[in-house]
Amino acid sequence: MSLSHLSFYPAFTLSNLGLAFHRTHLISTLLCLESIMLSIYIALPIWSVENQTSSPTLITILIVAFSACEAGTGLTTLVASTGTHGSDHLHNLNLLQC
Repeated sequence: MSLSHLSFYPAFTLSNLGLAFHRTHLISTLLCLESIMLSIYIALPIWSVENQTSSPTLITILIVAFSACEAGTGLTTLVASTGTHGSDHLHNLNLLQC
């Protein structure tokens, strides 16, 4: 197992564990999602080099675009929920109420 694999697997696992166990604030959830996307962004070039694919940059550019859209949507949700509810606690956000 190479050094790059040793950096990807723990980062992805810790991000998923953080997402599963630390969901009290919306900002911590967004940070865990961003670290998952970053670990995937690290893993895709490693995967393309190991499999000798012809265009490894196209997939990574798409992942960066999706993560930028996710970050923008998450920050918009954070600002909107803080403005309407007064905090970013996830237990205050109930989708069944208007």
